[in-house]
Amino acid sequence: MATIGRSAAVAKIGRLEISGLFAWLSWLFIHLIFLIGFRNKLAVLLQWFYSYINYKRGARIITGLNKDD
Repeated sequence: MATIGRSAAVAKIGRLEISGLFAWLSWLFIHLIFLIGFRNKLAVLLQWFYSYINYKRGARIITGLNKDD
């Protein structure tokens, strides 16, 4: 399974190949299943929903100092 973009993904499970919105929703569902605890699942689901509605990214990675510093 891999997400391609907004509401798009691809998945191959055995002989079954799916793509598009259904694959994307499957990816979300499977990732939520593997989280431990109802509160974590709910928090992640709400964060994903907020990010989806507002077109914002959920995570940022800091790799070093700014060039100005």
